[in-house]
Amino acid sequence: MRMLFCGDVVGRSGREAVTSRLPALRRRHGLDFVVVNGENAAAGFGITDSICREFFAAGVDVVTTGNHLFDKREIVTTLAVEPRLLRPANYPAGTPGQGASAFTLADGRRVVVVNLMARLFMDALDCPFAAAEAAVREHVLGSAVQAILVDVHGEATSEKMAMGHHLDGRVSAVFGSHSHVPTADARILSGGTAYQTDAGMCGDYDSVIGMRKDIAVARFVRKVPGERLAPADGEGTMCGVFVETDETTGLARQVAPVRLGGHLMESRPPE
Repeated sequence: MRMLFCGDVVGRSGREAVTSRLPALRRRHGLDFVVVNGENAAAGFGITDSICREFFAAGVDVVTTGNHLFDKREIVTTLAVEPRLLRPANYPAGTPGQGASAFTLADGRRVVVVNLMARLFMDALDCPFAAAEAAVREHVLGSAVQAILVDVHGEATSEKMAMGHHLDGRVSAVFGSHSHVPTADARILSGGTAYQTDAGMCGDYDSVIGMRKDIAVARFVRKVPGERLAPADGEGTMCGVFVETDETTGLARQVAPVRLGGHLMESRPPE
């Protein structure tokens, strides 16, 4: 199975980077399944129902989220009725929506997506490792499930790396999100799980992690309240990670970073 995970989509620039490139990318590279983290898609803060529909129309199969999920309160209603929109599985019991779910492809193959949020330097949530354990106990890779992709939304590289090793051999891929900067450590771990600490953002990299650089720099220099942060609106880069899995075991056969358009050095999925 050939899958693509795209990191945090930031504002209109990020949305256009994904929606304008994804249809052709799916055709050219035979992508079977696409996951996008959309928690910053609505002007940099949160996501809306209409943006979710925009992603689905462009060929996104599942949208994951993180700490900015509820910045747009209307999304609570969408979480209750849209199974393709996930929230972190370690949110407290009673939080609307699902954090892990199985999706069936047209040919009958099943993909499980698990959305987790780390805790170091983040909101105090339930244990992400316990939530991950519950998900892999319910969905065993290589039996009724052909692939399991995990989005770990977190600040600390150490915590995301620990999750990768913790799940190694039991899921197809563990990819990090949240830092908006792609890391250079895409690899297959010893147990066969594809891993990258952070997929990077989909957005304008002539910025400070997707936000207009003049406003962001002023905040650091002056240290006084100023203009509200706003997404940069130049050409966006589509950043993510490609993984191909073995049809029998569900483990990774190859993994590669993806960077298309904008200001970063290009990297395409393997043909």
